Amino acid sequence: MNVLIADDEKIVLEGLKYIIDWNSLGFTICQTASDGADALEKILSLKPDLVMMDIRMPKMTGIEVVQAAVEQGYTGKFIILSGVTDFKLAQTAMRYGVDFYLTKPIDEDELEQAVRSVHDLLQTEAKNQNFYNQYRDKAKQGILQEIMQNICDYSRLDFNDLHLNANIYQVISYENYNQNYFYPTWNFADLMRVTNQDNNTFDIIELDQRKIILLKGDFAISKFEDLLRHYQVAPQKGSPFDSVFLAYGQKVSRVRDIYLSFNDVCRLCDRRFFCDENQHIIGYETLYDLPETKPQLTRESAPAYAEKFSNFIQSHNQTLITETLRELSETLHYSTEDITTIKHFLIDLYILVKQKIMQLYPNVDIPFLANASAIDLLERKYYLYEIISFLAEQFDMWTHSVGYSSGENVMDEVLYYIHHNYRENLKLENIAPLFGYSSSYLGKVFNKKLGVNFNSYVDQVRIDEAKKLLEQDTLKVYEIAEQVGYSNVDYFHKKFKKYVGTSPAEYRKAALQ
Repeated sequence: MNVLIADDEKIVLEGLKYIIDWNSLGFTICQTASDGADALEKILSLKPDLVMMDIRMPKMTGIEVVQAAVEQGYTGKFIILSGVTDFKLAQTAMRYGVDFYLTKPIDEDELEQAVRSVHDLLQTEAKNQNFYNQYRDKAKQGILQEIMQNICDYSRLDFNDLHLNANIYQVISYENYNQNYFYPTWNFADLMRVTNQDNNTFDIIELDQRKIILLKGDFAISKFEDLLRHYQVAPQKGSPFDSVFLAYGQKVSRVRDIYLSFNDVCRLCDRRFFCDENQHIIGYETLYDLPETKPQLTRESAPAYAEKFSNFIQSHNQTLITETLRELSETLHYSTEDITTIKHFLIDLYILVKQKIMQLYPNVDIPFLANASAIDLLERKYYLYEIISFLAEQFDMWTHSVGYSSGENVMDEVLYYIHHNYRENLKLENIAPLFGYSSSYLGKVFNKKLGVNFNSYVDQVRIDEAKKLLEQDTLKVYEIAEQVGYSNVDYFHKKFKKYVGTSPAEYRKAALQ
């Protein structure tokens, strides 16, 4: 707790600093003042917990300082010191909120007891305020939840007391989803606190396991829109939108219409599964684009698609595979089915195509994932595009595998896989099972046929791709490092110099001359 001491007599002012042990009583002297005007200015700027002040000072009396401070919102405690015993003066001081009125010369014990009493009073008030705030916050959370659901009695609400008076409102939902430890995980609520003037411009609640922010007023909404524009126009690595998914509802002008914005958010969150890659934000405008008539999945849908894909794989028609996956993705995007049903449909599709190919090519060594592994992988996907990409990758590998008469040429498929997945975290122990081998056996075959180990080959592929990108002069070095599979730019520099003999920057300079 902080105390401000004010007295126009310098010797008295210095004496008050040391007459008692302030630290042992729980106070720290934050500032001193030598006249009333100076004392008032410091009270309003520093907001000390306690002010000990002489009643007679130049420019303003102690009573005038107390009156002015209280009128301007100061809520701390006062101890007034006076050279004379004046009952009326003491009455006036107490009327303005002075807690203790002590006469000079100062009695050390009396002053210490007064300070102890003020300390105890401040602690009690803090506890009571904390309890009140906790109770109030809990009650307000319940009221806001009812407002979101449109089940509250609006006639009984005090909008001023709840800080709900505003000309415009908007509901936001946010959730963290990126598990990439290279980038920080942001709490979007904390970001809103930084960009807003105070907590009365927005409220934070949890409802239906969703984190909800209610923006109140033009200022809060404009700050949110500025934030969106900043990161959409100039996206940055490590920005809040790398780890946060946002959904925002329509703007409304009445408290009783807030539920409409919340309903938008709920519908948008249910649509997150259909977002594009790197799409971190989705707004209520998206809802207007949904067609009135929506396709539905039937029991025959999965077998029909499975038949198509198995035929395309047998005929090595990569174009039709790609086009049909795109068509399927669009159909699912506008489907009336819930996400769980769609995932189960895609799992069934994968298994049906796999079974068909296994039946047709029983003697071919094809890199199939076990059904349990595939099911677990697909269940854990956040987005539809991730599942479609997985199917495309699997069908592509199967297409190339069935093109060989024996398993002797699977190495070609391994190389094909590397050249198309060098951006990922490639490890021999993860790749080998895809092609039906143990990592130790595939490692030996790799060395024997190519004369280089697996990791070195992957590095060479990545460095070759990096050289192509450096020659284009369109991306920064750290961006190129990420694109070719190196999350650490320093490690990329080390590898590049090992295989090329120069740094990436030196290579670019020479290539562009």
